[in-house]
Amino acid sequence: MTDQTETVDHRTVLAALPPAARADFTERRDEPGLLRLGLHLGAILILGAVIAAKPPWWGVLLPIQGVLIVFLFCLLHEAIHGTAFRTSWVNTAAARIAAFALMLPPDWFRYFHLAHHRHTQDPAHDPELAAPWPTTWRAYLWRVSGLPVWADHVKTLVRNARGRCDDDYVPPAGRTRVRREARLMLAGYAAVASLAFGFGAQELIWVWIVPALLGQPFLRLYLMAEHGRCPLVANMLENTRTTFTTSLVRLLAWNMPYHAEHHSLPAAPFHRLPDLHARMAAHLRETERGYARFHLKTAARLSHSRGA
Repeated sequence: MTDQTETVDHRTVLAALPPAARADFTERRDEPGLLRLGLHLGAILILGAVIAAKPPWWGVLLPIQGVLIVFLFCLLHEAIHGTAFRTSWVNTAAARIAAFALMLPPDWFRYFHLAHHRHTQDPAHDPELAAPWPTTWRAYLWRVSGLPVWADHVKTLVRNARGRCDDDYVPPAGRTRVRREARLMLAGYAAVASLAFGFGAQELIWVWIVPALLGQPFLRLYLMAEHGRCPLVANMLENTRTTFTTSLVRLLAWNMPYHAEHHSLPAAPFHRLPDLHARMAAHLRETERGYARFHLKTAARLSHSRGA
């Protein structure tokens, strides 16, 4: 955590930016996103092809493939903001590809995530706070396993497909769209299942499903650091954490470790967040040097009781 004697609100920091600088930070481009997308999807396809060929050591590649797949969440996140690419339809297509891989309906998730941005760390309105922060080892390990997330994704898809979405952050006008996307996704999974079990394409299990299950804990460990243990206040420089990490993690996560910067100016594309960080670094209140340090500090606060 940054040691400062004076708390500055993120709005004050942004207001101090010259108009030209703010416009520069929010300019959208296709090229950085297409390059990052090519690297990310290319790595998944190449590794998937190696796994499908089943060389003697193919099993060790499964968690690596899983990390690549589940971190498509960061592409989905950027695309639903409309900042991954300048071209609107490319954002939409990328979001749908990533969402299908993660069983996370993109239109529904956009409503969920924008509510999170509007009400960050507000216990009454931030949907990310619906699940209590783990205070015991049992609850912590259950969250890190990723199993509750997959269960929630399936429940959300089925509920939305049945037209029973009652989330207050989904407006009435959006519920038809949410229902339609859930039904289309479920139809898509049925088609994939038919291909996998009816036409001998069981490789999909090993290049997608099993790796995703193995990779989800790594995404949970990453995401928990974004707001975990941060104050329940409105200032984005206090309620959101920037985590200093390696260039490889920043590449994989589409620069989202610069998370306080992203929450302060959500219109800034991922490729401008390092520059925005340089402008805001002196004012950040919640930072951590690495995800291991964050989780070591979290673990030190856990109890061994059986409660949640």
